[in-house]
Amino acid sequence: MTGIYLFLGLGLLTLIWIICIYNSLVRLRQHVRDSWAGIETELRRRYDLIPNLVETIKGYALHEREVLNKVTEARSLALSSTGSPSSQAADENILVKGLRRLFAVSEAYPELKASQNFLELQKELANTENRIQTSRRFYNGNVRDLNTRTEIFPSNIIAALFQFRRSEYFEIEEIKVYENPSIDINLDNS
Repeated sequence: MTGIYLFLGLGLLTLIWIICIYNSLVRLRQHVRDSWAGIETELRRRYDLIPNLVETIKGYALHEREVLNKVTEARSLALSSTGSPSSQAADENILVKGLRRLFAVSEAYPELKASQNFLELQKELANTENRIQTSRRFYNGNVRDLNTRTEIFPSNIIAALFQFRRSEYFEIEEIKVYENPSIDINLDNS
């Protein structure tokens, strides 16, 4: 009779252990999903700023249609991207490169750089870029936690049993909205 109670006790402890690991995996997967939603929110905020930025630059940089069109196309591509984080990141990196070119073009137009509207948009975009990077770090931290949990023993057994999969990291390039000026200090006294 004691053997039966011991067997039932071990079975109950094993079941509780499985439930605890399963629940922690579900919690981690939900953190990844929630943090991805945060990234999507910030990316949409960026997408909403880009048409205003393009229109502002268009008024000053009439000869830069190609750059403006490429940024608009890249925005549309990134906006319609609904794939995995890696495919979204690929589309975002195309947009980032276009925005870099756009800001490089704006350097050639001093009156544009002095425009209050452009300065406000530039400030808002810099703020949004910071928020995207913060959201990206938060998401990638949650992905790291989930991936670690699905790979370490003994939780990897439960993860495989209930088909928990590794999540992808979201890696994108940063846009440098404001470039730091380079300062050359010549200490030669000759």
